[in-house]
Amino acid sequence: MSVNISTAFVTLFDSEVKQAYQGQRLLAGVTRERTGVQGNTVKFPKIGKGSATIRVPQTDVVPLNVTYSQVTATMEDFIAAEYSDIFDQSHVNFSERQELVQVVSGAIARRMDQVVLDALTAASGTNTVANSVGGSNTNLNVAKLRAAKKALDAKNVPADGRCMIIHANSLDSLLAETEVTSSDFASVKALVTGDVDTFLGFKFITMGDRDEGGLAIDGSNDRTLFAFHKDAMGLGVSMNQTSRVDYIAEKTSFLVASMFSAGSVAIDADGIVKVTCRES
Repeated sequence: MSVNISTAFVTLFDSEVKQAYQGQRLLAGVTRERTGVQGNTVKFPKIGKGSATIRVPQTDVVPLNVTYSQVTATMEDFIAAEYSDIFDQSHVNFSERQELVQVVSGAIARRMDQVVLDALTAASGTNTVANSVGGSNTNLNVAKLRAAKKALDAKNVPADGRCMIIHANSLDSLLAETEVTSSDFASVKALVTGDVDTFLGFKFITMGDRDEGGLAIDGSNDRTLFAFHKDAMGLGVSMNQTSRVDYIAEKTSFLVASMFSAGSVAIDADGIVKVTCRES
């Protein structure tokens, strides 16, 4: 058989991976994202605050003296690749292409999410909510959500654009709260589908266990969840997801690979809250 794969096939595979990747990625659109980054780093500016003063006639105005600072995200390169043996398949057919699309795009989507999660974990000087809020060594509850909301409100973080990344175990604990599941307090969607979309101004993103790390849990069964405003986190992408298919003679296989380069960083610690939850 021919070991050449047409450009049309590679283009089709790449577009299918991109489509699936965008569908599987959970944290798309929840950060300040900058694409087409040139070089190994991207800088996100942060502008300080200023206070207005009383104007005195015929005197010089008093400048705000606003401070300017910036944070830097460093690009990292990632690749997801798999071999397709020509002895297992007479050619790279439609069914195998679809299987490889799911494998490769899933790996890319999870890794892109992890880039943001790692930056949230590394963020310093952020607000915290202890696992003792709402009871001794508790999992996620309404009291912790109120505490996270209060922390953001106190820092004048805009209400629009807030989200919260929670674990599947956190969702299970939250669904035990009457305020969440009762139609007297919230949408009955929680009862119908077992899902919580928004509550107390947070858009919830539920994530399960992940080999990449996900929402890590420590030896004390404490898991850290993140409530934040989208402008508090930055994501720079220097190379958007791209795919290629090459024949590797030594392997008598096609190497199907997809790759990207990106980096994330916390821009404003005031807009991030780390919520600790104890899981039984």
